Amino acid sequence: MTPNRGLMTAVAVPLLLLGACARPGVAGEAGSPGSAAPVTESTPADPTIALRVEYRGGYVPAETIPSRIPLFSVYADGRAISEGPVTLIYPGAALPNLREIKLSEAQVRQLTADAVAAGVSSGSDFGTPGVADIPSTRISVVTAGGEQSVEVMALSEARPDDTSLTASQQAARKKLSAFVKSLHDLFAEGGSPAAAPYRAERVAVLASPYQQTDDGIVGAPVKWPAAELPGPFLNEQLRINCLTVEGAAKDEVLAAAIDANERTPWESAGKKWQIKFRPLLPDEKECADLRRQA
Repeated sequence: MTPNRGLMTAVAVPLLLLGACARPGVAGEAGSPGSAAPVTESTPADPTIALRVEYRGGYVPAETIPSRIPLFSVYADGRAISEGPVTLIYPGAALPNLREIKLSEAQVRQLTADAVAAGVSSGSDFGTPGVADIPSTRISVVTAGGEQSVEVMALSEARPDDTSLTASQQAARKKLSAFVKSLHDLFAEGGSPAAAPYRAERVAVLASPYQQTDDGIVGAPVKWPAAELPGPFLNEQLRINCLTVEGAAKDEVLAAAIDANERTPWESAGKKWQIKFRPLLPDEKECADLRRQA
């Protein structure tokens, strides 16, 4: 069984309820939301976001929030990145399975138009279902009229007979869910264009003191090959530290982590650390960029 790790983490690990604050709904004026923003296919490595889908909040361990990876990130230059399927084992692999495809200018324009047609625009009403502890899905798209975004609680989990939702809200949710499914289909095995591994220029390393659990799993310690852990605080209250590796240091870290799992203890500065690896996306440059997740 190979679920998406982002969804699996968001809905299957009931450890700590984190009340995450919602981001603003719309940036800029509405203008003509159905018109995609200009995209220049010949512009190399443009990290401007054209479309993003990500989870927010939910009943998950607070320390996992900064390492969350958006479900889909589509950039103005045609790059599209998503987390691929992972094997359902415990502990899971240390490195996430990020996949990348290259879309044409026409495809990017069509996706942004499809997002707006599916309801990603100011004033869309998706209601609030009678469920708790489920992540909301935030979808943002850049149009000629500015950024449009919606945040929908329990987009796929609400029951068809939920009396908290009107018929029109149920219909709006169904339409938006179909759009999200179309994005999943883009990355499906055998899809066109074919997905390839995403090669991040930088990787954020979120470290915390290693704690032995009652699951009986004790991995062999691995010597940390880069700058000493744990790095500066990303969130002092939650005791989450983060440092960024790039260049030759990043390559050494990835080589050391390829056979590691989520419970592997890493040795640095005379201590053992537990690490979550978060490859930074093209619009992310440093650990501080991960604070948007909270």
